[in-house]
Amino acid sequence: MFSVIVARPSARLRRALAISAAFAALSAPSIGAAQELSLSDALSKVATGDPTVAVNAARLQAAEAAVTQADVRPRDVIGVDAEDFAGTGPYSPIERSQTTAWYERTWERGGKREARIGAARSEIGVASTRNRLRMLDLLAQVQATWVEAQVAEAEISIAEQRQAAALRVEAEVGRRVGRALDPLFSAERARTAVAQARIALDQARERARIARAALASYWGGTADYSLDDAAFATFTATPADAENSPDLALLSAERDAAGARIRLAETGNVSDPTARVGVRHFGQGNDVAIMIGGFIPLGSRTANRGNVLRANAEAQAAEAEIAVTRVQIEREVNRLVAERATIVAEITRIDREVLPSAQRAVTLVRDGFARGGTAFTFLEVNQTQQALFDARSRRVELLRSFHLAGARLDRLTGRHVSLLSNAENR
Repeated sequence: MFSVIVARPSARLRRALAISAAFAALSAPSIGAAQELSLSDALSKVATGDPTVAVNAARLQAAEAAVTQADVRPRDVIGVDAEDFAGTGPYSPIERSQTTAWYERTWERGGKREARIGAARSEIGVASTRNRLRMLDLLAQVQATWVEAQVAEAEISIAEQRQAAALRVEAEVGRRVGRALDPLFSAERARTAVAQARIALDQARERARIARAALASYWGGTADYSLDDAAFATFTATPADAENSPDLALLSAERDAAGARIRLAETGNVSDPTARVGVRHFGQGNDVAIMIGGFIPLGSRTANRGNVLRANAEAQAAEAEIAVTRVQIEREVNRLVAERATIVAEITRIDREVLPSAQRAVTLVRDGFARGGTAFTFLEVNQTQQALFDARSRRVELLRSFHLAGARLDRLTGRHVSLLSNAENR
């Protein structure tokens, strides 16, 4: 007989092991917390990491460079004129040539430089607002993909419940067949239902994985995370203000830019004088003389009339488009709000009336079927359970419609602009 003596670790060693375990627990990532993703998390990832951010930044830099260029005044000119350096008769000798070195400057009048800078600055506003609009369109796509991923996850739960119910019925049918209460084909029908339920569950899990992967593709991630379904389970319809629409903000910025172009076009009706000063050298006698000159364009009051008319027409079109777009957005916002209110009413009635009644019916039929009587058949059990699952599926589909309409509302009203502002300030 052998005895094995195991030495207990010393107190110091036990303390060291405990400290190491504690550090390991602290340093190890919390899988549940790290993998759970909310809608805000998904939108924030895209708002800061999508390649569109770099594209928008480049467009904004181009608009800012245009402001820098607009601040440049007309360039001064220097030149040299050579006259009479070759000819016939008395002008053939090189000594009779005249050479003039001159310097020329043009002075802008009528506020051209300021108007040019103002027009360029207005384009910065247009570029910035258009960039935000592109990002909001992208976030709306992400939000819709998030909704589809939540629907896929909810369908997994329904498929699991369906499989569990099919397994219970299969076991009960097996007992009834063993007691000669049901024919043999009832057991085969029950096994078929279980197989179909398993296939449906596998398909639901695969669809959910694909939906998570589609969502993660917006920030280059993978599908190994879980979704926070708290927001998806919430179906409270809230009012929306169409006046905060980023589409209206873009049209307003374009209207302001059109006004700046009007002022720029009007400055084109003011002539800019040009002055020249130079030194002329006479080859015969080696003498020099000072030359002064200048000029100003004529007929400038109507020279830019067409550009002024075009700029005015563009400003009027922008103003009219704002009015039209405001009506369209208000109409769509009102429709979506009413649609969501209708969906909330139906979900509320399903929760209060349909689901409790369907659950009671399932319980009554299942209990009667389990007691072994002939009052209930496999078909009745199956139909009753199917009615319950149809109600749950209908509820998920209503939540899908509710949140997709909410994604469209968020896009129209610019709800997620704050996420873009935070990303721009980083």
